[in-house]
Amino acid sequence: MTVARGPQAFSVRADTAMADTSTVPVLARQDDSLTAPREGTASGQPPRLRGTPGRVGSQLTDPVPITGVASLAVSDLLRGARRHGRVLAILPGTIYLEFTDVVPAPRVIAVSSPDAIRLPNAIITGPWEARSSAECWAGAGRVVACGLDIRIARWWDPSPVFGPLSRARLDHGCGVLARLCAAERAPGLAGHPGPVRLAACCASGDLAGAVEAVEELVGLGPGLIPSGDSVVSGVLLALRLLGGAISGGTRAVWLANWLSASATCDAALRTTTLAASLLHCAASGQAAAEVSAVLLGMAGQEPLEPAAGKLLAAVQGADLAWGLVTGCRAALTLSVS
Repeated sequence: MTVARGPQAFSVRADTAMADTSTVPVLARQDDSLTAPREGTASGQPPRLRGTPGRVGSQLTDPVPITGVASLAVSDLLRGARRHGRVLAILPGTIYLEFTDVVPAPRVIAVSSPDAIRLPNAIITGPWEARSSAECWAGAGRVVACGLDIRIARWWDPSPVFGPLSRARLDHGCGVLARLCAAERAPGLAGHPGPVRLAACCASGDLAGAVEAVEELVGLGPGLIPSGDSVVSGVLLALRLLGGAISGGTRAVWLANWLSASATCDAALRTTTLAASLLHCAASGQAAAEVSAVLLGMAGQEPLEPAAGKLLAAVQGADLAWGLVTGCRAALTLSVS
């Protein structure tokens, strides 16, 4: 099975991002047709073009002020000094912005509409109209990009919190999610030996083998978020968050620490910048809201099946769900071995 790998996979196919990417991403560029004078307008004054939420549209002189709810994962970037960045892509319902000088990661912010997948690095705002633009800036509680001036009004926490978890309940939840995954859809790397090898090495506590499997999976697959990265993110989240909440789960957290270091080391050189940012979030225990709901469902704290159905309906949702199952099984095994 031949699978595209690395940042160059961005141009292969954009239909595997967490948002619905059935529309090809509109890369940041200036379109001369938008600024050319038209009949009935003053020379050099572009006409105002109406847009729709999540699509390229209005050409406004000044950014439109709106409020947003931002993830704590990007609080350092948003609360710090003003930084200039660039627009990675404009998709239906989501705009991706990159700030290359930001340390530590994540270096990508997702500006999302309320009905889009809430990534751990997302600012939720809307409805809005976006226009094509190449540059943006963030800082001092604001983000200005694509004709929008987003003022951060509140914050949301992408790190779910767990108290002590019952092993029996967690084992039951893991089994339910595995059955739902098998019934709904196959992961993007179905048939590839990488995820199977990672699962076996994690469950047996084979650190060297697990690290090698993670290094093989990072950047594996086409699209903005390669399937291999989603599987690894799911494993890291389950090992750290679920493993850390069960009795004897210290080995699972120890494994998560090593695999996190392996996945995030030079990640921007091995995969897309968006996927690298999401790997950094997962390494810190920060998850998309839909993934957090599934984790809480596996722990028996929320209904599992509705949350799993919503996650599996998303692009890359199946890869994340399989990663959660793999990490949860490994955490349960390591806690008694």
